[in-house]
Amino acid sequence: MNFTKSTHSDKRLLDLYKGMLLPRMIEEKMLILLRQGKISKWFSGIGQEAISVGITMALKKEEYILPMHRNLGVFTTRKIPLYRLFSQWQGKENGFTKGRDRSFHFGTQEFKIVGMISHLGPQFGVADGIALANLLKNNKQVCAVFSGEGGTSEGDIHEALNVASVWSLPVLFCIENNGYGLSTPTNEQYNCEHLAHRAKGYGMESQIIDGNNILEVYEQVSKIANSIRKNPRPVFLEFKTFRMRGHEEASGTKYVPKELMEAWAKRDPLENYERFLLNEGLLTEEKINAYRQTIDTEINENLTKAYDEPLITPSESKELNDVFQPITNKSITPSNQKEEIRFIDAVSSGLKQSMERFDQLVIMGQDIAEYGGVFKITEGFVDAFGKHRVRNTPICESAIISAAYGLSVNGYKSVVEMQFADFVSSGFNPIVNLLAKSHYRWQQNADVVVRMPCGAGVAAGPFHSQTNEAWFTKTPGLKVVYPAFPSDAKGLLAAAIEDPNPVLFFEHKALYRTIREEVPVDYYTLPLGKASVLRTGDNITVISFGAAVHWCLEVLDQHPEVAVDMIDLRSLAPLDEETIYQSVRKTGKVMIVQEDSMFGGIASDVVALIQEHCFESLDAPISRVASMSTPIPFVPQLEAQYLAKNRIESAFLDLIAY
Repeated sequence: MNFTKSTHSDKRLLDLYKGMLLPRMIEEKMLILLRQGKISKWFSGIGQEAISVGITMALKKEEYILPMHRNLGVFTTRKIPLYRLFSQWQGKENGFTKGRDRSFHFGTQEFKIVGMISHLGPQFGVADGIALANLLKNNKQVCAVFSGEGGTSEGDIHEALNVASVWSLPVLFCIENNGYGLSTPTNEQYNCEHLAHRAKGYGMESQIIDGNNILEVYEQVSKIANSIRKNPRPVFLEFKTFRMRGHEEASGTKYVPKELMEAWAKRDPLENYERFLLNEGLLTEEKINAYRQTIDTEINENLTKAYDEPLITPSESKELNDVFQPITNKSITPSNQKEEIRFIDAVSSGLKQSMERFDQLVIMGQDIAEYGGVFKITEGFVDAFGKHRVRNTPICESAIISAAYGLSVNGYKSVVEMQFADFVSSGFNPIVNLLAKSHYRWQQNADVVVRMPCGAGVAAGPFHSQTNEAWFTKTPGLKVVYPAFPSDAKGLLAAAIEDPNPVLFFEHKALYRTIREEVPVDYYTLPLGKASVLRTGDNITVISFGAAVHWCLEVLDQHPEVAVDMIDLRSLAPLDEETIYQSVRKTGKVMIVQEDSMFGGIASDVVALIQEHCFESLDAPISRVASMSTPIPFVPQLEAQYLAKNRIESAFLDLIAY
């Protein structure tokens, strides 16, 4: 391994050495504590310190880094107090996740670190979003994101690389090619000579760097980062290194050939660099011992501080209150000036006025720019706000949702349009595993609205007609909104965008151009989590949402003799339980109508809640009306048979007669 002093000062050369020595000594201590049962798990980066330390020292302290398990050197180089790291690993309150997540699954805005995501791939998309915000701010900053060679096989990483290239995002994609993905060697993971060669297919620059040579890492990354700051673009870096210990300590390394382990042991980044500094006269054995003694004392003192911290006392209210970021926005009441517009116009108006209200709001989606989206909701938005804020995306739902999260990390709001709600399955992972858990895990909000054109009734077939709200209502940390009227759509969309938490906003396609209403002209919000009581009566409670609300109203119009409490839920999560209970206690009979198929839908949970809280008030079994338990067919006569619409009246009359 060759080192050259180059133009580096003696201080810089020694700082690089001490930068690697600190995480090495912490790791050696952690391995002892692991054997003693004082920590539960450890992912060792011994032998890879040069990458973490070199990259972090090459970046500015205000530039975001997204590390992985074996990048302890990122955290120590960013000067995170050791006792906080130790508290994190012991699940103490002074850690970064309040005992809710372990090891390196945390981030910190104070130190501009976004901790690792176990699903690996979305991390690259998050980096895209952070870099996009940097680009929009024109702050000349770089973002660096890590992955191992195994993670590069994930589709999310390919999506994110493509987006970064198409949008010229200032990202360093740092691949630690360390020989094995858990126990799977590289020859069973990819079939190219070097991973860096993949960058060519994305129209992206790449470079191969000796990941065990601290000077090469620091010099090359410094040079590339400076270039990116002046000329924003992504660069793919492959660091050749080796994992000297198991994927995590319990895995061991028996699957690694002995001669391979021995060969890489000779390339230890710390030991080789230490010899270089000794030969240069910058280090002596006395200095090394002094550094080690100082670090050893620092480690032990901070460990004692972490050990002395009391165990977390469980608090149910505290846990529940941390699922969402508290909302400080005040409700904005509608003006008296109104105009009659369609549902689709109300959505467009709410979105446009939100873009005018929030300069740091970005809209992303397929064909939403000049084309205006497949439903023309964003038609004319490019002229009003520019392509930097109204962004056509490649067909990659997962990377774009991850990028939306990255925008939130870096201070932006975003609205992501699913071309059809059905397609959200391609972005399901970052919604339920990243957006939903973010505030609970490390108090980072996910200021993202995902617009979901959904529903049947337009003969669009199985891939374009689902109303899939139940996929998300069971996931804590997500808000789900589903309006049935234009005025609700506009006010609730504005509120969803103001809300700093992730919101799934369902818009029924069949309502877009069929429902008209007087809607306030100016900007206003409606509270999320509050149902609307459309009609009042003492005989029966009818509960619904979305297009099914209109189906119910048609049936009620045919039976004016029945006094009905008609409740439009509007928000499915949070659910306005109190409005439901008040009505049921008054009427004693309940019918719940949903467009989705029966099993596992919203109606089932509403029934359970009513049984638990209003059982003694019921005068009849609760009636559920839903669509058939089949995929949604295309032919109109089959679709009509599938939908719940034609079964509402008979269920209603049966319940009245009970």
